[in-house]
Amino acid sequence: MKKTLRSVFLCLMLLFLYLPILILAVYSFTDSTNIGAIHGFSLHNYVTLFTTPELLGMIFGTLLLAFGSAAIATFLGTIGAIGAFYSKEKTSRMISALNEVPVVNADVVTGFSICILLVVAMHISKDTYVPLVIGHVTLSAPFVYLSVMPKIKQMDPALYEAALDLGASPRTAMNKVVIPQIVPGIVSGFGLAVTLSLDDYFIATYTKPATFDTISTYVVNATKGAQTTIKTALWALSTVIFLVVIVVVAFMNLNGKKQKGEVREKAQV
Repeated sequence: MKKTLRSVFLCLMLLFLYLPILILAVYSFTDSTNIGAIHGFSLHNYVTLFTTPELLGMIFGTLLLAFGSAAIATFLGTIGAIGAFYSKEKTSRMISALNEVPVVNADVVTGFSICILLVVAMHISKDTYVPLVIGHVTLSAPFVYLSVMPKIKQMDPALYEAALDLGASPRTAMNKVVIPQIVPGIVSGFGLAVTLSLDDYFIATYTKPATFDTISTYVVNATKGAQTTIKTALWALSTVIFLVVIVVVAFMNLNGKKQKGEVREKAQV
C-alpha cells in the first residue's frame, strides 16, 4: 500500500511539473493564437522563430551574454573557492559566509543595487553593457563557488604541497594537480551560471541598455502588447529551450554513468 501511494504521489508530482510544458509544446505546433482551442497542425511558429531577425538577434544576444558572463563568473568563483580552501580557517569561514549573502539575496535587490552603484554613483552608461555583465557575474559567481568547493574538499589537500616539494612551480602545480581534480565542479558551475543568466529577469531589467533584450525581458514585454505571431513564436522558443535542456541533462547523465563504469573497470583491474 505504501509503495502504491508513493508511486501515485510521484506520478502526480511529475504530472504537475511537466504537464504545463507539454501543453505549451503541443500548442507550439498548431495554428492557435490562444491557449484553449487547437485549430490544426502547423510549423508556422517555428518558421517565424527562425526567420524573424528581431527574435534571432534577441536569442543570439542572450546566449552571448549568458556564456560570456558565465565564463567570467566561473573564473572568479573557481579562484575564490581555491583561495578560500587554502586560506586559514577563520578566513575561509568568512569568505564562505560572505558568499552565501548573494545566494539568498533577492535578485531585484541585487539588480537595483548594481544599477545605483554603477549607473548613478559611478556614472557608467548602461549603453556600454558593463552594468549588465557585472550584474550577471555577481548573480552567478557565488553559485560557481558553491559548485567548486565540494570538489576541492574531496581532494587531498597535500597534493598541491607535494607537487611543490617535487619541484613544480605554484602555477604548474595549480594547473597540473588542482584544476584536473575539480573539473567536474567547474563544469557544473559553468552550466549553472549559464542557466542563471538565461533565466534572470530582474537584474537584466535594471541594468540592460534600452535597445537590448534578453529572452526573459523580451517575453515579459511581448505579453504586454506584441503581435500575435511573435507571442505564438515564443511558444516555439520555450519548447526548443525545454528540448535542449532535456538533451543536455541526458548527455550529462549518460556521460557520468560511463565515467563511473570506467572507474569501476579500472578498480577491478
